[in-house]
Amino acid sequence: MVDSAAARQDGRGNPADCPADMPHLRGWFIFVVIAVLAAAGDLITKSVIFDHLGMPGEQRGIVLVPNVLALETNLNEGALFGMGQGLGAVFAAVSLAAIGGIVVLVSLPATRADPWLLVSLALITGGIIGNLYDRVGLPGLRWHAPPERHGEAVLAVRDWIHFRLEGIIDWPIFNLADSWLVIGAGLLLLLSLRPPQAAAEEIAA
Repeated sequence: MVDSAAARQDGRGNPADCPADMPHLRGWFIFVVIAVLAAAGDLITKSVIFDHLGMPGEQRGIVLVPNVLALETNLNEGALFGMGQGLGAVFAAVSLAAIGGIVVLVSLPATRADPWLLVSLALITGGIIGNLYDRVGLPGLRWHAPPERHGEAVLAVRDWIHFRLEGIIDWPIFNLADSWLVIGAGLLLLLSLRPPQAAAEEIAA
């Protein structure tokens, strides 16, 4: 009986060792699954919409809610919501650096123990991957206009969600990746406002 107890405590096939590692493995699992699903959702919807509506200007958009919401293709060579046009290479480099920084953060035990922090970082990562995929030209699109760019590889983000309120706001066309980035960043902001004690209790739970 003594030998059996020792065997359970010496790390050789010890089931008790597994629970100690499970929270950290679960943290990586949560992060990877959410990031992959977010990126996949973005890329699939882009592909479906562009296959159906074509390049910008080729077909009329689809109105879902008159004067509020429509599906309309657009190519954005800038950043989130059209900012920084023409700086695609810079944004691609920044995206890679951001992904690397997030992976380092997730490697920290304290990060993996905080489920809401993992969700926010995973959404941001999924959004970055979705737009980075477009920035480096992986969809294989070619410009058809203007004439001087005809046939040139498209190194731009595919957008397709057009939101506006007649006479109030006409929001730049965006995609799901942009949404994930905004939601993830907003969640990070909310988490930063948590009292330290509340944050510690959530992590412990």
